[in-house]
This record gives sequence, C-alpha cells and structure tokens, in this order.
Amino acid sequence: MKRLVKSVLHGVCLALAFPPALLSGFGRADSVFLLFAQTFALVPSIVGDYLRIAYYKLTLEECALESRIQFGSFFAHPQAKVGQGVYIGSYCILGRTEIGDRTQIASSVQIPSGRRQHARADDGRVLGSDRGEFTPVLIGADCWIGAGAIVMAEVGAGSTVGAGSVVVKPIPPGSVAVGSPARVVKTEGE
Repeated sequence: MKRLVKSVLHGVCLALAFPPALLSGFGRADSVFLLFAQTFALVPSIVGDYLRIAYYKLTLEECALESRIQFGSFFAHPQAKVGQGVYIGSYCILGRTEIGDRTQIASSVQIPSGRRQHARADDGRVLGSDRGEFTPVLIGADCWIGAGAIVMAEVGAGSTVGAGSVVVKPIPPGSVAVGSPARVVKTEGE
C-alpha cells in the first residue's frame, strides 16, 4: 500500500512539475531552470520533497525519484546527477555535481562547480563567472557529508566528510576527512 501511495504521489508531482520543466527546456534554459529550482526549493514539507525530486527528474542529467531533497535546497545548474536513495538536507546549494547512490548530505552543505569558477584578469580584477572554469564535483556512493561542509573536489565512495570541513583536494575512497582545508584522518583498514 505504501509503495502504491508513493507511486501515485510521484506521478502527480511529475505532472505538476512538467510545465515548469517544459518552460525551462528540460534544463536547457539556464535562467528559467534556476527560477523554478529556487521556487520549488521554497515548497515546505513532504509535498515539497516530492515536487523538487520530480522537477529534477525532468531537468537534471540524471535524478532518481527514490531520492529526497529537503526544503531550501536547490541545484544551480542542470548539469548534475543524483543517484538512487540520495538524501540532501535543508539549505544546500549544489552546482555541477554527481552524487552516488545512498549518499547522505546534511543541511547547509555547498557543492560549487569546482574551485575555479571566478577567474581574474591580468590586472587582478575578478571576471564574470562566464570566464570561470566549471567542473563537476564527483561524490561517490555511500558517502556522508556533514553539516555546513563545502565540497570543491572529488569525494571517494564510502567516505565521510566532517561537519564544517572544506574539501579542496580529492578524498580517497573509504576515508574520513575533517577540517579546513579537509585532511584525511582515517582510511578504510586503519
């Protein structure tokens, strides 16, 4: 019975998210995509969770309906992938990222599109983001990203990133990394 109710809710939410997804060119019109991503981020409760996942199913490169995205969280770019059973807590801002199956992301996590989104001119002026380098940040399956972390580099499968950590270099699979900048304090098998 529970499975049937979930399927019906997914179907209704996909139907509701279809017009905004269509208006955004299914993620190809960046500014329209972002308008609806931020709008859906503000829908409260479980209804919002279902609407957000439906919208991203229709607009991201990949997004599993069996995942959950909480209030206030949104993707800033449609070039993202969300695996099966992913949980994204409240108030997260996510750029170009690939999130592996069953990964859990706590509240207030930021995953920008790499470390070099804003370039500088020869005279030191900051150039617009159109001149920056946007790279996907890969987060493996079965990871835990703690509250308030900022992740700008790859996190290997089965890893844990401590709350408030800033990841600027790749984290090997099966590691625990903490601090700013994040450093590995434990690796699988130690």
